[in-house]
Amino acid sequence: MKILIVAPLKREIAPKITAARPRMIFDLVSGLVKREHRVSILGTENSFVPRAKIIPVIPRAFVEMGPFENPFYAHTSFLAKTAKILEKVGNEFEIIHNHCFPEFIPLLVEKNIKTPILTTIHAQMTKELDETLSLFKKSYFVCISKAAKKLAEKTKIYKVIYNGVNTNLYKFYLKKEDYLLWIGRLSRTKDKSGNFLDPKGVRWAIRLARETNSKLLLSGNTEDREFFERDVKPYLSKKIKWIGPISAEQPLTKEEVSKLMQRAKAFLMTVNWQEPFGLVMAEAQSCGTPVIGFDSGSVSELVHNGKTGFVVKPETGIRGLKMALKKIDKIKPRDCREHVLKNFSLEKMVENYEKTYKEIIKKK
Repeated sequence: MKILIVAPLKREIAPKITAARPRMIFDLVSGLVKREHRVSILGTENSFVPRAKIIPVIPRAFVEMGPFENPFYAHTSFLAKTAKILEKVGNEFEIIHNHCFPEFIPLLVEKNIKTPILTTIHAQMTKELDETLSLFKKSYFVCISKAAKKLAEKTKIYKVIYNGVNTNLYKFYLKKEDYLLWIGRLSRTKDKSGNFLDPKGVRWAIRLARETNSKLLLSGNTEDREFFERDVKPYLSKKIKWIGPISAEQPLTKEEVSKLMQRAKAFLMTVNWQEPFGLVMAEAQSCGTPVIGFDSGSVSELVHNGKTGFVVKPETGIRGLKMALKKIDKIKPRDCREHVLKNFSLEKMVENYEKTYKEIIKKK
């Protein structure tokens, strides 16, 4: 098949990128190319996937450009350019797979393109996003979890396809060390009282470590340095450590993350929001590491409760997390690995998208 991937512009699609959306696109394109499909990527000029063609919109990732006097105008200008280029080249392909950030921008030109468009919704399905996506009747929409699909009240979802992880990179490791691991994002968003929102739940992870006297390793990207200074730094100690520099981008490589996951006693997914998927959960389990997470969003889909970790009711709070941690040694690392190989491997993801492309093309 001749496939066009519409990529986000915020970051390039390349081997070392750790952000979830571009990482998933890189892995998907790599898998499609291995299956001898002809794949082009509409995105940044510095994107690179072996054997894939790049159709450039901007020279490099948006986060590497600027500074702009008005970043909103700059980004939306480039996104409009993406849509117009798509309008021009779209009919040269058999299928268009849209991963743009935000998802709806390329769909503004869908009526002028004969090639079917499949859009993977990576973002949380808010009422605003649901309302907007529902306006585009010609496109096919994929959600990355059943939980995400449930939030789509107006948008017609064609299928649920789980993301996949590189099980060769996130290798199985049987022997665990005595530390908990949390990797996530420190959000820049504040509530009306001026307190930082904590969608990824770093505060829960820190509280669990302090109240159980556990060793905890933390890492991730910090959107606002003030969040780190106010809510994380005061609690760092010999037992609670931040790994890597404080950076707006994930400071650790995929290989470094894999090593941390392989040896962790448990990975903490203490989320406070409707997580659409959560690659880190699949990556940790691929390494044979169980997950303790709140039952929010996709957590109960990725974690087999009682077998590959524990899904904790949010209303039980710290008590629920403590109860799960007490039982964590009952989880068998090999069960975690097998769960991912069966459900969340790259091969499974690529196969599911390949089948979906063929289905949609037949409908044309």
